[in-house]
Amino acid sequence: MYDNWNQYQYNRPPQPPPQYVPQPQPKRRRGAGLKVLLVVFCFILAIAAGFVGGYIANLYRPDLSEPEKNRISAPPPAAPSPDIPASEYENTLPRREPFEISSLLNSPAEQEMTTPEVAAIVRQSVVEIKTETVSSGIRMGSYVTEGAGSGVIVSEDGYIVTNDHVIDRATSITVRLIDGREFPALLIGTDSKTDIAVIKISASGLSPANFGDSSALVIGESALAVGNPLGELGGTVTGGIISALDREMSIEGETMSLLQTDAAVNPGNSGGGLFNMRAELIGIVNAKSSGLNIEGLGFAIPANIARIVANDIISYGYVKGRVDTGLELIDIPTAQSARWYRVSQTGLYILSSADGQLRNGDRITAIDEREIEDLYDFNEVMKSFNVGDTITITVSRNNEIITASITLTEWKP
Repeated sequence: MYDNWNQYQYNRPPQPPPQYVPQPQPKRRRGAGLKVLLVVFCFILAIAAGFVGGYIANLYRPDLSEPEKNRISAPPPAAPSPDIPASEYENTLPRREPFEISSLLNSPAEQEMTTPEVAAIVRQSVVEIKTETVSSGIRMGSYVTEGAGSGVIVSEDGYIVTNDHVIDRATSITVRLIDGREFPALLIGTDSKTDIAVIKISASGLSPANFGDSSALVIGESALAVGNPLGELGGTVTGGIISALDREMSIEGETMSLLQTDAAVNPGNSGGGLFNMRAELIGIVNAKSSGLNIEGLGFAIPANIARIVANDIISYGYVKGRVDTGLELIDIPTAQSARWYRVSQTGLYILSSADGQLRNGDRITAIDEREIEDLYDFNEVMKSFNVGDTITITVSRNNEIITASITLTEWKP
């Protein structure tokens, strides 16, 4: 051991010299300079391309000083004269009477198209319809209920065909186009016998449907249904075939001859279009059979009927030639409903009459000696009469049989 630090310093064994330990150096990135040169080159190339593109575009830009016949342009939109108040502008427009939908149709396709081609065309002609109806109840008082359906554009200036039951009793009607624009709609007229209604929006340049000949359809040919199922899925296209022709269906007491299809139809499709593979409108969808294990049963009003009815509604506000008995009727089909209305038996009852011979509470039993049991029977019998005919109505009143003669007039709303 050493006695002190100095002895240690002078007597310790010799130490080896310190060794140099090299420190790690950052690796040099290869190709960094090359990337910089590449970016600069691309920038210069983009500037050069811009100048070249502008030069070429200038060479081929049409000369606006050339005559108009060498250019194609859309006509400017019509605008009201500054001398006419906007509120009165619609009254200055030329009137079409009688209106004819067929005069507005495009040329039909010469041959069938693919499903995507047809869908791209016909979706432009089908709209979504939303309605509001004010109802009243004992507990809730007045309240607003909402409804939804579909419609088909039949003129460039905004006439739309839909179902009567879609807009029945609606206090507000809103139309939404495929491009998302929304318009308030005006009710032009309805026809409950064919379940057809016509509404109008203030728009122009729309894409009307091209009507086809529904009488030329054959069972098994392809068909597309376009509409607004569930009131939330506007523009939906479903495919199927024509399952049957002239299918007799009774809907709310009215017998209709309808087209049957297996294309998927759901609530909200009512009023939409049924199209063939030439993009022609062949029917207005109006019903679906529903129930446990029931699928593929959709129905549509033939386009030939829809076009005739819509033409009359647009031209006159109603369907000409329809007879009017002056009676308001109610069908009581079950014993339960008879108890509700406090009558002794089921049948077709009169609520009101324009003729003083018949009264509220009379039960119709016959027309011209043909037995009447319900509204269906009544409508079937009335199909054989015309405006101006006189019919004999037999009713039961307080267990007495009473007859009345009524001259049929033309029905007007």
